[in-house]
Amino acid sequence: MHHRKLGNTGAVVTHLCLGAMTFGNESTEEVSFGLMDDYAAAGGNFIDTADVYTAGASELIVGRWLKARPTEAKRMVIASKGRFPMGEGPNDVGLSRRHLGEALDASLSRIGVERIDLYQMHAWDALTPIEETLRFLDDAVRAGKIAYYGFSNYLGWHITKAVYEARARHFTAPATLQPQYNLLCRDIEHEIVPACLDAGIGLLPWSPLGGGWLAGKYKRDTLPKGATRLGEDPNRGMEAYAPRNAKEKTWMIIDTVQRIAGAHGATPAQVSLAWVAAQPAVTSVILGARTRAQLKDNLGAAGLVLTSEDLAELDRVSRPDMEEYPYGPQGIGQRHRKIAGGR
Repeated sequence: MHHRKLGNTGAVVTHLCLGAMTFGNESTEEVSFGLMDDYAAAGGNFIDTADVYTAGASELIVGRWLKARPTEAKRMVIASKGRFPMGEGPNDVGLSRRHLGEALDASLSRIGVERIDLYQMHAWDALTPIEETLRFLDDAVRAGKIAYYGFSNYLGWHITKAVYEARARHFTAPATLQPQYNLLCRDIEHEIVPACLDAGIGLLPWSPLGGGWLAGKYKRDTLPKGATRLGEDPNRGMEAYAPRNAKEKTWMIIDTVQRIAGAHGATPAQVSLAWVAAQPAVTSVILGARTRAQLKDNLGAAGLVLTSEDLAELDRVSRPDMEEYPYGPQGIGQRHRKIAGGR
């Protein structure tokens, strides 16, 4: 696997991250241990979980694996998240100092560590002043409870506001952002990616396979079977991952991925993951495998290098359909100029 800096920090992580959302739910503890063993054996050093994943069970499983594998644990970078409800009370949710203090301590206890390497705000909280959240995170860094912090599911203006609030108050700067990002979901490129590039924030894309669509899991005119994130309705799933695109365009993207995969002797999942990993600002791509077979396939992306022609073709077929203003050609033209003068 390739190594990259964790956003604007000096920490180093592999460009493929193991997501633990399925641990304790779709993946039993035995399977979860196998997934972490296989990932570590492949050279991976970055595991991402959250307090709400299986109501805390994911963090517990990661913690038990770290305790049972001291050699691997020493080199792992552990990420977790807080924000969503872990109880029924009004203070059991959000990004307030009250909730985050309890949530962080609980995550540290479940994982069994004195410090979480990357602590992420799982979503924006419109009720809590941003300076309250940032001050808590800065205090947590200074106290040695976390090494770095980041965000997840933030909009462009959320990121920029947080970055400049942190600078103005001399707080520790945010390091990363977890957004949904894949060939079927590229709208973050209009505002969110530029905001991250401007701040030196690294992207940790989740759902890089679009819930299985980009892995070739679903076929035309065939309902999905078994355990899927999209239930039994492929049309609903298509709308969820490409809301403004015609269904035919979704299949065009999938067909292109499959054709490029065939040319490389790779799988559709490997091509889709390699495309995400090659995008600007991306630090590490989060793998959401449920089984060891799925993870083995995903890890095959580590050795796949797409050509410039492959990347250009995938960019072309998956480009978001936008109106002229502000994100279409007219708007783009108004935000750039020639260095030699003129429009």
